[in-house]
Amino acid sequence: MSVRKGPRSAPTATTGQARREPEAIGLKPLIQSGRLHGRGAVSNPGGRYEPTQRAAYDDGWGTLDEPPPVRTEVTLEKARVIITRNDSPDIPFDRSINPYRGCEHGCVYCFARPTHAYQGLSPGLDFETKLFAKPNAAELLEKELSASRYQPRAIAMGTNTDPYQPIERMLRITHGVLEVLNRFSHPVGLVTKSGLVTRDLDVLAPMAARGLARVAVSITTLDPKLARAMEPRAAAPAKRLAALRELAAASVPAAVMVAPVIPALNDHEIERILGPQRRPGRNRPATCCCGCRMN
Repeated sequence: MSVRKGPRSAPTATTGQARREPEAIGLKPLIQSGRLHGRGAVSNPGGRYEPTQRAAYDDGWGTLDEPPPVRTEVTLEKARVIITRNDSPDIPFDRSINPYRGCEHGCVYCFARPTHAYQGLSPGLDFETKLFAKPNAAELLEKELSASRYQPRAIAMGTNTDPYQPIERMLRITHGVLEVLNRFSHPVGLVTKSGLVTRDLDVLAPMAARGLARVAVSITTLDPKLARAMEPRAAAPAKRLAALRELAAASVPAAVMVAPVIPALNDHEIERILGPQRRPGRNRPATCCCGCRMN
């Protein structure tokens, strides 16, 4: 993985840098299924706002030969604000924080993929290999929370991309955000499919003791083979279950998020996934980190 810096105020330069590598290695807009191991997307169509579109064509000269492995590349952007707000009546929270753009988990079903079009990039392989990080997130958050007009309400994290995707191990941006929220005694709800969340129990546990933190772990399937196909770089189901146990042991309110439910693929697993997470003697339905009922 390579990391480089790029200011948000110059999206054209950032986009050009992020697109150079696929062009340099001859990565085609369309790649046959199974050729790129460990990646969720099997294509890399142009962004929806791009003036031109390309399609691969086998001219008989080996132009569709198997490409070299695609590296994960991270561009550091200097964000101007960190709290994203919405006024949708269908969403149970009005503010969220996304420390990263793009997600290395590479989930094939990810609804956030089209957002990479705003960077002039593809919702396919670009979304999971061309990532953007906001290293000044904690600094911006402290400034925004200190504003005289700010009114505290729960902040959601993990609403667009996973705050605990693999690059968080090195960059620790999510950890920095949680430290600020802890100092300000500000409520937060996290959604993740990574066991890395337990690394931050030193912050989450004290917050939970004050009723300020809750975590929802996304478990789509308990079948490791299916999980690798649907979520190639996310934690294995067993690790997510272990994370839930650690969170519960630390008295951090934890829930299971089962989504998406795909008919004939994982719909038969709903009872298996939710069953082991129920506590004896408690009939209250499980809830997501933002209060949604899960069963």
